[in-house]
Amino acid sequence: MRNSRNGGGRRGSRRRLLLGVGVGLLLLALGFVGIRFRTASGRQFPGSASTDPLAPLPRVMFWAWERHEDLRTNDPRAVGVAYLAKTLFLRQDTVVTRPRLQPLQVPPATVLIPVIRIEVDRFSPPTLESGQRMRVVEEIAAMSRASTIPAVQVDFDAKTSERAFYRAVLHDLRQELPDTTRISITALASWCLADNWLAGLPIDEAVPMLFRMGADRQRVLFHLQTGGDVRCRPTQQSLGIATDEPLPHMPSGRRVYVFSPRAWAPVSVRTALEEVKQWQ
Repeated sequence: MRNSRNGGGRRGSRRRLLLGVGVGLLLLALGFVGIRFRTASGRQFPGSASTDPLAPLPRVMFWAWERHEDLRTNDPRAVGVAYLAKTLFLRQDTVVTRPRLQPLQVPPATVLIPVIRIEVDRFSPPTLESGQRMRVVEEIAAMSRASTIPAVQVDFDAKTSERAFYRAVLHDLRQELPDTTRISITALASWCLADNWLAGLPIDEAVPMLFRMGADRQRVLFHLQTGGDVRCRPTQQSLGIATDEPLPHMPSGRRVYVFSPRAWAPVSVRTALEEVKQWQ
């Protein structure tokens, strides 16, 4: 009986050793999976170096819309450019693409982010079916083929009835883009107050546009003047302003996108930078 117990003990020790090795290998494998998922999703988790996936971008970004823009006097270390690269028109079951037609001049080493604007034909409403969604994703993903592009920005003022389509576009887009390419979107100011429909989207930045707010303008301004903030969860590190709509109050410490209704000029550039500086 003693010999039998001793033999069983050795076998039990061997089993425990093999089990421990197996658990260790399993945990190691799960660790590699976790690292890969974090990279592929583009999200930052607690304990990472920064909660801003777009931290390497300049703290000031100028929007350059569809017109001849000469920004060669910019300091590329301080100012980046988010330029309208193409517009997608959704009409019935089609996607009509209009590329940028106007020249954009910037100094070397300028950080450039292509902006893709999505427009909906209100007279011939789109079907918003899977084929149309796939075409939109392909058109946006095509902008990421240049290895120097850190992000793409999507500009779509989606109505409530269009949100499911937009969510699906962004989820599909995340699967199509390289792991290193971030997703930025513009956001109506109302989306960043009580309406939190952006939660759960695979995006790295949402930029609340604090201009051209229409009926929401007075409500948003009152909210800011009384100490409120504008936060587009899950991302809240940026906001957008316009040169012709100065704000009496603006949250500090954010990356600021600046829109000009007219072509940028040295005077408007200096004025915009001075305004932004007081809030940073």
